[in-house]
Amino acid sequence: MDGYPAPVTIHSEHPFADPEPDRDPARRLRGRLGGAVTLWTTGSAADRAGLTVSSVMVAHGDPAHVLGLVDPDSDLADAVTRTGTAVVNLLQWQHRDLADAFAGVAPAPGGPFRMGSWQDTEWGPVLIGVSGWAGVRLDTATPAQVGWSVLLDGVVEHVDLSEETAPLVHRRGRYVRPA
Repeated sequence: MDGYPAPVTIHSEHPFADPEPDRDPARRLRGRLGGAVTLWTTGSAADRAGLTVSSVMVAHGDPAHVLGLVDPDSDLADAVTRTGTAVVNLLQWQHRDLADAFAGVAPAPGGPFRMGSWQDTEWGPVLIGVSGWAGVRLDTATPAQVGWSVLLDGVVEHVDLSEETAPLVHRRGRYVRPA
């Protein structure tokens, strides 16, 4: 074509996605369920850890529990078994970059905790500006392995809720605004 490069095309599908027949059906089902994006944090000062988690469920009861599935190789999984406590921060739309940093999919020069303002609590750091948070204490010293994840079972000891303007939701591999 007279020495010019071929035109660039934009694909409607992800260019690196596995072909349809090779995709894991359970993973696709999980993606279609969607969920609120939370940030689980623990520790204090220089000994803090955090992880973005959207596989979360609240089990109502006396006491209530917050259940979260996390990567067993994550810093959070190790740290929370040492501290026995965690904060479950409910993220909003404005926290997308922070969520990606704690998920390990975006750069965070100096570490992801430098990307926000934090208040230390007896359960761990709370991100200033979240729509709510729960302070939880692990129900067991040894979290159960569930599939490829570790199940963190936190007994709810404290809940703090404020106005929710734009919750951060994750569905099918991306953040979406709730309808």
